[in-house]
Amino acid sequence: MTDRHIRSVEDVLTLLDGLFADALKWEEFYGDRERPVPFFAAKPDENLVSYLERGLLPPGRALDIGCGPGRNAVHLAAAGFSVDAVDLSDAALTWAKERAGDADIRFLCGDVFSMELGEYDLVYDSGCFHHLPPHRRVSYLSLLDRCLKPGGHFGLACFAAGEMGSEAPDAELYRKGRLEGGLGYTPESLRWIFSELTEVELRRMTEEQADSPLYGVPFLWTALFERP
Repeated sequence: MTDRHIRSVEDVLTLLDGLFADALKWEEFYGDRERPVPFFAAKPDENLVSYLERGLLPPGRALDIGCGPGRNAVHLAAAGFSVDAVDLSDAALTWAKERAGDADIRFLCGDVFSMELGEYDLVYDSGCFHHLPPHRRVSYLSLLDRCLKPGGHFGLACFAAGEMGSEAPDAELYRKGRLEGGLGYTPESLRWIFSELTEVELRRMTEEQADSPLYGVPFLWTALFERP
């Protein structure tokens, strides 16, 4: 897109990206490892561990969207998955690589929507979706359509409306030019957005204590869907 002209859907999406002035600065966010952020700890999501323990996710190829310091990617690799882990932040990926050691993980820095990726048995997202502006749901669904194999699974952990994140209607977010720290979703809105997929489970994340080996906070919805 030039400064003046739009001629594609992607040009429109890019233009809309620029309307939001409060986008989190991820390089700065992950650059301070001493910040007291619970999900900085090397603990996988309790729901992801539960899916694996119940045999809902047979090992295969996995894509971890917004992998951060790699806590879920490392766990998936240990469970037998070959993992592609993507994040916008070099600082996050440097940290993740240190944690991963020689695990079967390919770390990719950049915009997952513009990457050339293959097909996956599992696409997992813990904390990326709720930081996307509404128009990028279009890009997100397109990514799933391209990358999730038939019979594959999509796992999600995102802000629950009424607990975390903005509950403002989409149009109001564009009028304000702010995402207000992220978007909160209801079970109904998640089912509607991902209606092309088959719901396996949708529930609150179970709260885990500080000494637990798992990450769990009750202000997140967790969902597992299957592609028909």
